[in-house]
Amino acid sequence: MDRLRWQLVVATDGSRVYRQSGTSSDARSLAGTASWTDYSVQASVKPTAFNGSNRFVALLARAQSSTSYYYLALRSNNTVELKRLSGGSSTTLDSAATTVTVGTAYTLRIDVAGSSLKGYVNGTLLTEATDSQYASGRIGVATFNASANVDNVQVTSAAPGPDPTDPTPDPPGDPGPNVADGWASVDAWGQNGTTGGAGGPTVTVTTAAQFVAEAASTGPKIIQVSGLIALPGPMHDVSSDKTIVGLGANSGFTGGGLNIGLPIDNAVTSPPANAVHNVILRNLNFRNWADDAMNVQMFSHHIWIDHNTWTTGSDGGLDIKRGSSYVTVSYNHADGTNKNMLLGHDDGNAAQDTGRLKVSYHHNFFDETRQRNPRVRFGDQVHVYSNYYLNTGDYGVAATENSGVIVEGNYFENVDDPYHLAEADSGPGRLVARNNCLINSGTGETGGSVSNPPYPYTITTACDIKAVVTAQAGVGKVGLPGGRPARPRRPLPDPPRPP
Repeated sequence: MDRLRWQLVVATDGSRVYRQSGTSSDARSLAGTASWTDYSVQASVKPTAFNGSNRFVALLARAQSSTSYYYLALRSNNTVELKRLSGGSSTTLDSAATTVTVGTAYTLRIDVAGSSLKGYVNGTLLTEATDSQYASGRIGVATFNASANVDNVQVTSAAPGPDPTDPTPDPPGDPGPNVADGWASVDAWGQNGTTGGAGGPTVTVTTAAQFVAEAASTGPKIIQVSGLIALPGPMHDVSSDKTIVGLGANSGFTGGGLNIGLPIDNAVTSPPANAVHNVILRNLNFRNWADDAMNVQMFSHHIWIDHNTWTTGSDGGLDIKRGSSYVTVSYNHADGTNKNMLLGHDDGNAAQDTGRLKVSYHHNFFDETRQRNPRVRFGDQVHVYSNYYLNTGDYGVAATENSGVIVEGNYFENVDDPYHLAEADSGPGRLVARNNCLINSGTGETGGSVSNPPYPYTITTACDIKAVVTAQAGVGKVGLPGGRPARPRRPLPDPPRPP
């Protein structure tokens, strides 16, 4: 099934939205075809009024008729519910608490694949269930004693196959999750998970001037980078609540890098209220950067760095330092980088870093990277799992300055020193290694104990990780958004205006 974009009726105020203006009863509208089976449907839904308590606005999937379908409902009692309607009779399959405010737009998404149903709000998975009553059906929107505006409806197949009219095949392999996991998913410091620019407008940039302005702007925003943009060095600021995603496999930056964080202030020893937070970087190339390709600093938190590719530059590929925390680094391809990933600024920065620097590194391809994969100071419950290390020059992972690092389920190939304690003038940390696959590699050095991280995760058999990571890591292999440029699609027919 093709990806479809549905931007609907022109409202009387000139905004291109699909609108239900009355609140006296229920209303619904369907589109698509009854043969659609496994797909994702997403829309921006803004409730504008609720007539009474426990009313809702909803997104529909696998609709059989106006009285039989699955739906994800945002209710006025601050809940989201994944439900099944059968002949007009509803069954709640799963529910979760979430804030629902009149006048606020929410990105709702339902994924249906086989009997699996998942419901997302603003990019965060909140509800899931298994139900086999409906195997296929149309999409739709609905209200129950509520008014709402609906915009930007997108339908995407769950497992797209090659398009015979498109010479560029879909990339192989499962692209990994489309929501942040690991430490970036943990609720902390006033932020619930990592959603980036979800709920904000989407803009596409093609020049350095456009990108620099959009990245530093206030408010949530999804910034699509089209082509390889030459940035003046060294680094450029990214503000809170941003998703920066490359279109296709050849978009990103050369010459300059990205800074996620406030200016350095050594006197600040606890997270400030204005710390940069909730940022997603996905599907971006970084080449020939003048300082760092990516720098996360000064208590920045809830950062997801996913499916990017970087090569060589003046300094580090990815530095995370000065009290930053709740970061996930996943499915990236570091290609030949020398100072690859630093975690922790220096040995004298304990005041800012102790108890922080909580980072997950998983499913990354460390491809002939020389050192710092990562090099850790002070960070505790640093989780390095399911990565592939190939021909690492100096060392893989270094745990220093009483850091606590778990090295788990990784594949080391031709790595003389896969992991160790202490490095240069830095004192030893604590490192626990388990279930790693060591091929023509050293045995590594461990010591001390480290608590397991608080989030759920799955470990693949380590000696199978090489194939998984090489198929999935890097640009051009990510799901929604940005796996490759969207192909022109036939539009859905305009649905009837709801009553």
